[in-house]
Amino acid sequence: MPSPLKRLTARKKPIQSRSTLTVEAIHAACIQVLVDGGMERLTTTRVAARAGVSVGSLYQYYANKQSLLAAVLESYLTRIVDAVESGCRNAKGQTAATMAESLVRAFIEAKFADPDASRALHAVASEVQGEAILSRLIHRSQVALCDMLATASDRTFEDLATTSFVISTTAVGPVQALLTTHASKDVVARIETELSVMLSAYLQAAGKEKAVERGAEKRAAARGRSRST
Repeated sequence: MPSPLKRLTARKKPIQSRSTLTVEAIHAACIQVLVDGGMERLTTTRVAARAGVSVGSLYQYYANKQSLLAAVLESYLTRIVDAVESGCRNAKGQTAATMAESLVRAFIEAKFADPDASRALHAVASEVQGEAILSRLIHRSQVALCDMLATASDRTFEDLATTSFVISTTAVGPVQALLTTHASKDVVARIETELSVMLSAYLQAAGKEKAVERGAEKRAAARGRSRST
């Protein structure tokens, strides 16, 4: 008997550009059907019709709607992680406060790029063992966060894994609440600012001031005293 995860795996990977376009159309149609009617209305027949392909074409890639959902969820979560990784790369070598702002901005922009899809896929994640998919992608984001934090210009973090876990998970709850409540753009912008402030304060407290900067400050103070005497 095949394992549950194997049953959720796509039958074949799109290689040619035409196949890639077909899979993208199927994924988009799956999200549209979910947004319109939820899991109860989701069938491979409806998805194929919305995508403009035959059911047989859909079955070339996905054995059932669960494997399709798993693929759509993984594709969506991969885009979120890609955005987080990009935000981390852009903030390397910056201050801890700038890193917090970059992370929060990247995460919120990715989640709100298609808020309907974010809400719909969050609601059905448990249907396709979303925890297993999420676990793989969380590891990627944690590596990116650790790499970023290790280059902070003003702080040193002794436990990068714990610090990165705290800042990433702290942002998830408020952002999901914004999606669930259909928050306005103004509200989202205010929460983005507040989250950045909160995570910046945490990073200041969790990290230690870099020794090189303390030494520079002492040398500057010594030069000031020598000039005054």
